[in-house]
Amino acid sequence: MPAKVKESLFDLIKSLTKSEKRYFKIQSSLHTIGHENNYVRLFDYIDKLDYYDEDVLFKEFKGQAFLNRFSITKKRLYDHILDALSAFHASNSSDAQLYKSLHCADILYAKSLYDQCARELRSAEKQAEKQENFSMLILIRSKQKKLIENSAYSDTTALELNEIQEKDTLIVSELTTYNQLWKIKSDLFFHLARKGKARSIEERAVYEKILFGMPNYSTTDHLPFESAYLYNHIQAAFWFAVGEMEKSYTFIQANLATFTQRKGVINTHLNSYFSLLTNAIYVSEKLGYHQDSSSYLHALKQIDTNYDLSHNEDLHIKLFASSSSIELSLLTHRGDYSKAQELMPAVEHGLVHYGTKISPIRRAFIQFKLASMQLALGNYTVALKWINAILNEASELEDNEDILSYTQILDLLVHMELKHDKLLPYALKNTHRFLKTRNRLYTFEKVFLQFISKQIKCANALDMDELWEELYHELSAVKEDSFDGLALEYFDFISWAESKYTKKPFILLMKEKFNTVYRDRSEAVR
Repeated sequence: MPAKVKESLFDLIKSLTKSEKRYFKIQSSLHTIGHENNYVRLFDYIDKLDYYDEDVLFKEFKGQAFLNRFSITKKRLYDHILDALSAFHASNSSDAQLYKSLHCADILYAKSLYDQCARELRSAEKQAEKQENFSMLILIRSKQKKLIENSAYSDTTALELNEIQEKDTLIVSELTTYNQLWKIKSDLFFHLARKGKARSIEERAVYEKILFGMPNYSTTDHLPFESAYLYNHIQAAFWFAVGEMEKSYTFIQANLATFTQRKGVINTHLNSYFSLLTNAIYVSEKLGYHQDSSSYLHALKQIDTNYDLSHNEDLHIKLFASSSSIELSLLTHRGDYSKAQELMPAVEHGLVHYGTKISPIRRAFIQFKLASMQLALGNYTVALKWINAILNEASELEDNEDILSYTQILDLLVHMELKHDKLLPYALKNTHRFLKTRNRLYTFEKVFLQFISKQIKCANALDMDELWEELYHELSAVKEDSFDGLALEYFDFISWAESKYTKKPFILLMKEKFNTVYRDRSEAVR
């Protein structure tokens, strides 16, 4: 089988839904010119291919004139498909409707139908104001100014000119605030994606520096939705990054209120909404607010039912990645591995189905969760398969030190359980080098690597039990450190060590711990 070729036309056709394909066929059937028929024939043939092979395609259409300039044929078919998609989705996008209005206004202006052009622009302006679409408002108002100039200011008063200037100033101010917040958010998440949560005072200082100069609002009620969302999002992410979960949760709740109190924004910002729900589930579960996390999980799982995602594969992919990862995390944290196991086939199917359409980082987090689950279930070989899947994509994950670091550590644990005695020293050396070159040899990492080193030299089962107990106590001390304790959020290495020296099954231990904490918290609330 030949290697798969990255082919834009093939990828576009394969991305179409049945409804989109049907609409393209209907649009194409309206034309009777021969070239149009060739486009449909080519479309149908490519649609049936499992992978793109141009040699096979040329054999199929041998002798056809359109093969003589095939690159032009492909480009025209590609453009025809986009035109059909544009028409098909015109009513599904508020931005598309605004652009259509502006295009119509341009046509009316070119025909000297200035009054009709002005009406079209006023209608578009009202829609843009309702949507708080300030970028579009700037474009609309530039066209309105063109109309004023065209009339030589005959229908405009000095007061109206002043009002135009005041309104423009307000729009620019709103855009400036949004752009400032967007830059801070992007810097924050850029660093968080690469370095993870702060593990030292110095790393916390880096996060504090990113937020330097950020406006401080006691409330975001006066801000447009997107600015309000960004402000709360930044605050929640910052406090999460420095390990202060309660403060992070406060801003997550504020952002949820921003969505629920502003009519219609969930529909127009679904991507942000389910990302927010995912964060709410994770943080509330870590804080022990288990009823909250269960409620948020229910809301997340209802998104596909309550909102129309049929025309947006990107949202489907992100919803799958977010919901899969967070639900597995919640269930394993509660020790409910039976329910987690029930989800695994669907998660594995989703990874195969969406493939590289899932971003490397999102895919790696799901694979890490599957690996740690298989480790907990005693399926060490399967766990190693998922670990290798992450490590095999290390070049794509090079910027994300967190996931690669903990994958390497989990890799050591799995090799130890599989009794890969000859491989383990080599793996230990590689992991130590990896962590050292990235300045990630914190207390947790040092304690764990020292344990593996001692284990390699240990030949007595009783001594091994003592090593496990020693690791348990050392990691318990690490957990109390506000920075180093963060390492244990990826996998509960403490409970793993405890299960080894107490001979109690890891899953049972996790369930008992959760039930104890849940019961104690419930009693405290009462």
